[in-house]
Amino acid sequence: MSARILSWAILTAGCACALSANMMARAAEPNKSGRTPTFGFSTLRTMTEEAARTQAVEWLRSTGRYDAATFDRIWNDQGRSLIDRTADVLALGLPQAQAALQQVRDPNAPPPEAAPAFVRDSSLDPFVRTNLALAFAKAAVNRKVYEEALEALNGGVVEKAVDPAAFLFYKAVCEHATIQKSAATRSILRLLDEVADAPDRYKLVASLMFFEMQNWSPDPKDLANIERLMDNSGRRLELARAGEKTQDIQRKIIFRLDELIKELENQQKNGGGQCNGGNCPNGGQANGKRPGSQQTPSSPAPDSVIMGGSGKGIVDEKELRKIAESWGTLPPDKRAKIIEDINRDLPPKYKPIIDEYFKALNRIHGYSK
Repeated sequence: MSARILSWAILTAGCACALSANMMARAAEPNKSGRTPTFGFSTLRTMTEEAARTQAVEWLRSTGRYDAATFDRIWNDQGRSLIDRTADVLALGLPQAQAALQQVRDPNAPPPEAAPAFVRDSSLDPFVRTNLALAFAKAAVNRKVYEEALEALNGGVVEKAVDPAAFLFYKAVCEHATIQKSAATRSILRLLDEVADAPDRYKLVASLMFFEMQNWSPDPKDLANIERLMDNSGRRLELARAGEKTQDIQRKIIFRLDELIKELENQQKNGGGQCNGGNCPNGGQANGKRPGSQQTPSSPAPDSVIMGGSGKGIVDEKELRKIAESWGTLPPDKRAKIIEDINRDLPPKYKPIIDEYFKALNRIHGYSK
């Protein structure tokens, strides 16, 4: 089956979105516009280097492990992110954190099989616990170790993160990858709603994840849902995790496929699902629905390039990515039509997400409106 989930290898390597390299280079710049937040209630913002440094120094001094020369050598390496520098100076006071970060960052080391114990240590300073967890999760996501990355982030407090946008973004990535739609949606909404200076690259990818999840059928027998379970099983096997959790996923796959086969057999016995003398490709049905699919085609909509089903909240994420790549070459009337189409196809409550997505595209391509 063809892959339906976004390419996380690209996503977590820093390119995140399936946009052009030129677009992502411009999107990587921090937000300095001071523009009005998406929903008007943003309360989180990237911590200043001075504030992060002060808190790290104070905590290290409280442990008796502060060494100015070593601290400055790590902190002054501006080629590394604030997340990694903060975690590495904090790890000077926590040897087990040093070991955990070294292992998860080493591509030749076995992937971690559990989140480090310090992320669950309620006695540890929340600033320390959160930012060590964030650095661990960031590296774990790069290795597709989503379960342990999410466990680490769940032990943190987003308000204490030096980069709250990254905290919520990586949390959404993990939840999306492990098929937790409701949790991923909450994290995406918080990213857009609460972080005033979230980078456009995070907003774009979060929006794509959100749009894709609108296509997820509630029917567990839907072929795309079964495919996601297969993807998860394959990922875990690549990580050499053939234990009980992976076996449980595989049992679900077999059970749901078996249910789907029985359902199709019953339809045939009852005289349903006949296809022009048996000429339907790939087991298709005469009514145009694929097995397990909840989407019912409506009247054709040739003018809409992103509709996947009228009024059903279905958006073709592949078309959406193509649009993002070519946004700068589209005439104004075409861009307006695309925005009109997607606002029509998704429920009104999601309009702020849609608006922010296209505002981010406009900023990346240099449009003032």
